Amino acid sequence: MTTPLAAKIAREYGTPCAIIDMDRVERNIARIQKACDDAGIANRPHIKTHKNPTIAKMQVAAGAKGITCQKIGEAEIMANAGIDDILISYNLLGEEKMARLGALNAKANMTVAADNFTVVAGLPKAAAASGRPLSVVVECDTGRKRAGVETPAEAIALAREIAASKGLQFAGFMLYPTETGWGDAQKFFDEALAGVRAHGLDAKIVSTGGTPNLVNIGKLKGGTEHRFGTYIYNDRMQVAAGSATWDDCALHIYSTVVSRAAPERGILDAGSKTLTTDTGGLDGHGLILEHPEAKIAKFAEEHGFLDLSRSNTRPNVGDVVRIVPNHVCVVVNMMDEVVMVRGEEIIGTLPVAARGKLR
Repeated sequence: MTTPLAAKIAREYGTPCAIIDMDRVERNIARIQKACDDAGIANRPHIKTHKNPTIAKMQVAAGAKGITCQKIGEAEIMANAGIDDILISYNLLGEEKMARLGALNAKANMTVAADNFTVVAGLPKAAAASGRPLSVVVECDTGRKRAGVETPAEAIALAREIAASKGLQFAGFMLYPTETGWGDAQKFFDEALAGVRAHGLDAKIVSTGGTPNLVNIGKLKGGTEHRFGTYIYNDRMQVAAGSATWDDCALHIYSTVVSRAAPERGILDAGSKTLTTDTGGLDGHGLILEHPEAKIAKFAEEHGFLDLSRSNTRPNVGDVVRIVPNHVCVVVNMMDEVVMVRGEEIIGTLPVAARGKLR
């Protein structure tokens, strides 16, 4: 069954199409800002999910102290839009990136993360190019085994190197604890903080992260801010993690059923180039709101393979369905624009301005 709004979307924009419910977006912004305010820490939302200056400005207007970006290209889009307080939560290397970082630091208050001496050694070039100091936080691995120094001793040594480097300022620590690892993160941080203080340094910024860590917001004693990202739209992964409900999911992919060649299977016009192959560890590739027992079982590039064997209701060819993606961040990066709605009304489009900014 196709809803009236879905029919209008298909008629005016075609499918597959990314739709954001602005009422839900605004509720999500308010909910997370309140959680930060209640916990007594600053909100520094990560723009990797929406990649849009308009929404970033909505977050700042609601009370966020600044934003987080993962790549220089994202930060350039945001700084050019007038956003002034930006953390790049990623190791940056190379002459080309230092030149761009220097230009950014000249126009906005920039902070960057580092977890090794090679990265730190390159950053003074960006500071020199900008004509003012560059703030640097030490990224600490507290259980995810992604990036970050692995011991407090390494964090202390890197902090001292930053402070001793011309044009750099040691600003603090950046952590991304696992959902159950905040006790270990506290021990790591306490030892690292005591160590830098013993050398006359202090941590102005202590940044924790992750929408799935909503339940842990404010638990790190000494934490100053938290980096929420996915919360702006939410997705199937966040519902599974307990950090959102289906009503908090603000982005849906509208997709048309283009084939029903057999009773227990069908094909959507949304394949891996729309929904991506990132399952997020979940079964299937998204939730179809009209047919929740149906499974998006696999993909070709432009084909979403439906397994309808467990579905009590089955779509017909031509039906437009609404899909909650497993991982919304990578889905948004596939889109040139998203369509905004309020209730049953289409109110316009937003370009995904930082789409494809992978460097």
